[in-house]
Amino acid sequence: MNAFWIILTGSLVATCCSLLGCYLILRRMAMVGDAVSHAVLPGIVIAFLVTGSRDSVPMLIGAGLLGVLTTFLIEFFHRVARVQTDASIGVTFTWLFAIGIILISMFAGQIDLDQDCVLYGEIAYTPIDLWISEDGWILGPRAVWTVGSVAVVVILFIYLGYKELYLTAFDAAYAASIGISTSLWYYLLMSAVSLTTVASFESVGAILVVAFLVAPPATAYLLTDNFKTMLLLSVVIGVVASAAGYFLAVWLDGSIAGAIATVTGLEFLLAFLFSPSRGIWMNRRKLVPSPIN
Repeated sequence: MNAFWIILTGSLVATCCSLLGCYLILRRMAMVGDAVSHAVLPGIVIAFLVTGSRDSVPMLIGAGLLGVLTTFLIEFFHRVARVQTDASIGVTFTWLFAIGIILISMFAGQIDLDQDCVLYGEIAYTPIDLWISEDGWILGPRAVWTVGSVAVVVILFIYLGYKELYLTAFDAAYAASIGISTSLWYYLLMSAVSLTTVASFESVGAILVVAFLVAPPATAYLLTDNFKTMLLLSVVIGVVASAAGYFLAVWLDGSIAGAIATVTGLEFLLAFLFSPSRGIWMNRRKLVPSPIN
């Protein structure tokens, strides 16, 4: 049963991250998830100082607010200061992460909080952290409920805003010309990314969240030119990686998150080599002249 809960949690995180990652890939902002996962540290520390509790709810609220602030700062530096997107991402997340480290070091005597524990969760502990009702009913792991709720929100968000998200990702100028607010949909997308990142990394770890945001969408991008197919393929690739990575970790007796992230990399490598349309090996075969009879 533990294997089921771990694979289910990984699959739910893969679904959220892969769907949003497709839009980040097209916008050339794939590393926003990595930035958010580090930049939320001050929000977690401040939430603890204000509430005096390490309960997940205030931690998620504090981290979520900092996640949204991070995306606002990235866009602000990019548009106002004319800094390249990758540079604004790097400056923002290193600055906020450093502030978080300073806060922890300043209040180390009062805070039983370690930045490694905060940022890098362990998916193997998912079946242990159970949600138990007041009547004593065991409702399952908290992570499944948290990430499952976020998955529903993300799917509804993409379903209801598919046209706007699609146009602003592919052709922002055309979207603006027909009256779609590109800024509004950018911030909505970034807020969804922040929510997903913050809700996921506590359970599965920041490295695995970033892997799911980048690798499955990038793999699907190599396999198809149809965007709807890319969305579905990225989810399937992420779910397969969750299951295969778990069994690989059991076989190797190693880190589950590390094994899942490794499988996502192997999936990308296979698509890079053997994709029918973009694979290097397949393209080389097309260039080899057929023998003349």
